[in-house]
Amino acid sequence: MAAFEHHVFVCTNQREPGSARGCCSQDGKGALHTAFKDAVAAAGVKAIVRANKAGCLDQCEHGPVVVVYPGAVWYGFVQLEDVNTIVREHLVAGRPVERLRLPEECVNTPRCAHKGPAKG
Repeated sequence: MAAFEHHVFVCTNQREPGSARGCCSQDGKGALHTAFKDAVAAAGVKAIVRANKAGCLDQCEHGPVVVVYPGAVWYGFVQLEDVNTIVREHLVAGRPVERLRLPEECVNTPRCAHKGPAKG
C-alpha cells in the first residue's frame, strides 16, 4: 500500500461548558471528523488521505481547528459546510483554502486577534 499523501488532524477535544478558551467539539460527537472521513471517501482519495481524530491542538480560541500535513496548513473556525471545500480544493486539487486558514501569527503564539492581550 502506498503511503498517505495527506494527514488531516481534526481536534475533537472537549472542555467544560463556558470555558474561556472555547472548545472544538462542543457536542462531543466528533461530527467534523466524521464529515471529513465521509468527504474523503466520496472524493475517492481514501487511499491517500487519512482523516484522524486529534486531542487538543492548543488552538482552542480558533476552534474548531483542523491541521493538514504535510505543509502544516492550519484551518480555524471550521464548520461542517467547509469540509467538502477543504477536501476538494486542498486535498484533491492541492490548493489550501485561504479563507479558512489561520494567519501564521495566530498559530502557537501567546496572543493574536482571537486570543486578546497576552497574560503576564
